[in-house]
Amino acid sequence: MIIEIRAKNCFAFDEQIAFSMKADMRNKKFASNVHKENNFNVLKTAGIYGPNNAGKTCLIRCIKAIKSVLLNKKNGLMSNIFTDNDICELGVTFLSGGRKFSYDFKYDVKKEAYVFESFIEVLKDQYNNEKEVCWLKRDTLNEEYECIDTELLTMMPVVAKNNVIFHLIDSTKFKALNEMKEVLVGFAEKIDVINMNNIPMEHTIDLMKNKNQLQQKVVDFIKNADLYMDNFEYVEMGNVKLSSGDADEKPEEKVLDVPDSVMDQIRLVSTYKGVQVPSMLFDSTGTKKIAAMASYVIEALEQGRILVVDELDSSIHFKLTRATVAMFNNELNTDAQMIFTVHDINLMDCKRLFRKEQIWFVDKDEKGVYVYSLSDFTAENGVRDTSDIIEKYRKGAFAALPDPELINSLLSIKGNVKEAVADGE
Repeated sequence: MIIEIRAKNCFAFDEQIAFSMKADMRNKKFASNVHKENNFNVLKTAGIYGPNNAGKTCLIRCIKAIKSVLLNKKNGLMSNIFTDNDICELGVTFLSGGRKFSYDFKYDVKKEAYVFESFIEVLKDQYNNEKEVCWLKRDTLNEEYECIDTELLTMMPVVAKNNVIFHLIDSTKFKALNEMKEVLVGFAEKIDVINMNNIPMEHTIDLMKNKNQLQQKVVDFIKNADLYMDNFEYVEMGNVKLSSGDADEKPEEKVLDVPDSVMDQIRLVSTYKGVQVPSMLFDSTGTKKIAAMASYVIEALEQGRILVVDELDSSIHFKLTRATVAMFNNELNTDAQMIFTVHDINLMDCKRLFRKEQIWFVDKDEKGVYVYSLSDFTAENGVRDTSDIIEKYRKGAFAALPDPELINSLLSIKGNVKEAVADGE
């Protein structure tokens, strides 16, 4: 589970930002929202609010970049365009197997080189005292090197910098490095990052092809989300009932249109009042997105995965987004986690759904981008557990609120129309 994400000079972020999933155990409210393991307390869910183009998606991109680096894939990193610094800094603290680890790296986008990386285990005793144990540190900028595998120390200064060290050398030759690689790769493989505006249907299709218990849970999730649906299934092509011309159609939504698998998508069939229809041609955009998201949600809950969702509420009813979040917060969820960006203020509910530290904001001004939590606002700021958080957000108490002066655009348009009419006369 993710405990903290750190970023500096990455995408929209200039100065260091930190997004934390650490639970404040001074707060006893909604205990089921917290995963507790070996004296570590981690939030199961967190929602991120903010106006368009403030940096919410950039935070998601940072998580995706960390995953890519750990899995030896192209990282897609960009340094902040408003600085002369080419070095992106990213870090993640996470819980794996009841142990707490931190991994940080610095990447020079111009030289395409990893100039720094460190891997630390954080030990905690029964009194909550923490101690850091450095497994590896490779700082090529300051020529500082540390490693539990002492035989690796002589190699570290001369190893290439076009990748992180555990993907550059045969880690099986070094006990600690190999364990470090297993921990980091295992953690990264559990992360799913999806964008509800561009969510692929393939994941649900692949799962629906195999009839098993997981498939039935996906079907139940979709059926429960669409109150009018009797069934949802993947059928043989000969069992799909198409009207003349339907076979040549494609989904209306470009974000759900995958040309190479259109026929696969048509084999996803929804049943309404006993009538079967191809889901991708007849269902609403919201139902299609629910179907695409369902497999990720069920797999996360069943297998203890980390689901990161950008624009969770895109084309989906607020009651469904609320119910989905509630599934992750539930005490029956023991090890799955969900992080999402959202605009729907109905979810900003600290009376029935969230702890204060589960609600985050991203905002920006001419000086930079800021990432902060609702828990940063205390009773001294007029924010209490009994406060109407939604109303305070509407009034701008937490900033991170769009302030569009659309009336000026309207007046400008009207003014131009009047001038054009006058000129025509």
